[in-house]
Amino acid sequence: MSALFAPIQLRGLKLANRIMVSPMCQYSAEDGSATDWHFTHINNLSLSGAAMFCIEATHVESIGRITPGCLGLYSDANEAALKPILASVRKHSRAAIAMQLAHAGRKGSSYRPWDGGQQLPFAKGGWQTEAPSAIAHKDGEVQPTALDDAGLARIRDAFVSAARRAEQLGIDALELHAAHGYLMHQFLSPIANKRTDRYGGSLENRMRFPLEVYDAVRAAFPDYKPIGIRVSATDWVDGGWDLSQTVEFAKELKKRGADWIDVSSGGVSPFQKIPLGPGYQVPLAQGIKEATGLTTMAVGLITEAKQAEDIVASGKADMVALARGMLYDPRWGWHAAAELGGEVAAPPQYWRSQPSTQKALFGKTSFGAR
Repeated sequence: MSALFAPIQLRGLKLANRIMVSPMCQYSAEDGSATDWHFTHINNLSLSGAAMFCIEATHVESIGRITPGCLGLYSDANEAALKPILASVRKHSRAAIAMQLAHAGRKGSSYRPWDGGQQLPFAKGGWQTEAPSAIAHKDGEVQPTALDDAGLARIRDAFVSAARRAEQLGIDALELHAAHGYLMHQFLSPIANKRTDRYGGSLENRMRFPLEVYDAVRAAFPDYKPIGIRVSATDWVDGGWDLSQTVEFAKELKKRGADWIDVSSGGVSPFQKIPLGPGYQVPLAQGIKEATGLTTMAVGLITEAKQAEDIVASGKADMVALARGMLYDPRWGWHAAAELGGEVAAPPQYWRSQPSTQKALFGKTSFGAR
């Protein structure tokens, strides 16, 4: 039996396989509200064969967006725009739907990637960003405002409000974004966090705000629904956040009942030196899993079925999350099942698509036509 296509239980959520469609920013929202692009994107990839689809970084307040095109869940309009999309997914797909809640911090107010991705000036529609410390991400950028206690409380409350809206939408699981140089990662990393109060300095202090956000969201979201967290396990910069600190953070999350840790890396410094290659982040996930026993997801240039199978079968991680591979091949899960001898759920309209050598791919026999 394929390890990749073995079921896994995350709190009250049973997944049929170990594949998640990773949250991928589409930069196509309007004032945080999903558009027809999201309808197409989400419905398409919810039929990929992955047991869970995670909606892209969904920002908890307007100034927490990365770009003006980023998705949000901070208004009634944002919530209403997602309802018909999710209704369509539920009608045609068995995939669980997760949502990644996020705040960009000092990396907000940026152009969309295809427009250069650099900081967006106020004159072009940009806004004043906020961060743990008044330190810009890059030289020459406008400095963020250092968050005071009132600002921290406002953002915690915004995460809670978004979690409650997600529950009203029927979202099955949440992932908190503490990676890629965004706000919670900024608190964790000594590169971005130079505070001298109870939220800065020691590892315990730097972990405090992300853990407070996790605790607040966990208290607001139904207990039977899982909550995971995405981390950057290393900044790839000397003197920055690293694997040993991530392990300590993961231990604290495990104490709080976190259901998974999604292990990425980098993003907090333009001076990072990332050794890109197939599965380059898998050893980070493996290190956290071995040190903590926490359910882990491996991400990063995982593109081949046998590669994903080896990651799970060898115990390096419990699940894999695919991003670019899914965009390139929106039926990646089907093809992996055909190669590895697994089964996936598919709508009956597509049952005739399975290869003649894989009659059990969808757990159904082919049907005829007159």
